[in-house]
Amino acid sequence: MTTLQYQTWERILLSLAHEAKQSAIASVAIPVHDASLLDRAYAHCDAITAAHSHSFYMASALLPRAKRRAIRALYAFCRVSDDIVDCSNCARDAQLAAWRQRAMAMTPVSDDLVAVAWTDARHRYRIPHRYAEQLIDGVARDLRQKRYETFADLATYAYGVASTVGLMSMHIVGFAGAEAIPYAIKLGVALQTTNILRDVGEDWRAGRVYLPAQDLAAFDLDESDLAAGRVDDRWRAFMRFQIARNRRLYAEAWPGIAMLSRDGRFAVAAAGALYRAILSDIEAHDYDVFSRRAHLSAWGKLSKLPGIWWRSR
Repeated sequence: MTTLQYQTWERILLSLAHEAKQSAIASVAIPVHDASLLDRAYAHCDAITAAHSHSFYMASALLPRAKRRAIRALYAFCRVSDDIVDCSNCARDAQLAAWRQRAMAMTPVSDDLVAVAWTDARHRYRIPHRYAEQLIDGVARDLRQKRYETFADLATYAYGVASTVGLMSMHIVGFAGAEAIPYAIKLGVALQTTNILRDVGEDWRAGRVYLPAQDLAAFDLDESDLAAGRVDDRWRAFMRFQIARNRRLYAEAWPGIAMLSRDGRFAVAAAGALYRAILSDIEAHDYDVFSRRAHLSAWGKLSKLPGIWWRSR
């Protein structure tokens, strides 16, 4: 087997993941015993997923029922965390602290359906609680940090808001062992990078620039170009570089699919491949991520599934 070579940023993220893995729940004792409440809670998480992420909803539909419910509870947990940070008229620090307490409690309050489903899923699949805490810490960075100097800085942010999701998902889907962790980390960074490239204009209008300042400067770009929404040869060259690096991350993460349980490989492969296809839409529209939001149509997603299934076998 080929020995993996890690860049400095990857070694940092691996240390975070291995530290968090030690917090795995030892017992499978289930804290919620009301079956009717659980059904309502999982149905609520299902609706949240359907409303906010068509790609994730489609990919997670490929899982067996129990894993599908749990993965959508994970999505809803992440969605609530994100929504608190994105709320401009809220006491966000206080609300996030309160949400952390509810989401990480051993026994959830029955009137918070996302917390009910998430707590049940977390215990059933022995998801290390530090991964969830790292995610909340990751989204909280948006409250205090609006710029990133290097790609390594951005990768650390991506670990908090995306790689942690992959690491938690692995516990639901099932995985071969610790050797799968580097691939989950890399896939999370790839997915978040795609988000960032797709949402440049939207993030700028929200006062955030995730694109590494060093990368912009290397192509003679700065924030004035983002403000103007300028698509010129410098911007095209910059985006070609970013997309090439992003695709490389997807390719390097792909071998990790084989380390997942068989009944979960297709779903994870679909999630990654459907997101990766957004890069082609960015290219097809001349790298304009200022006046439009790159996306894949419902038919475009469906048409890709047979090929994804074949490659994921």
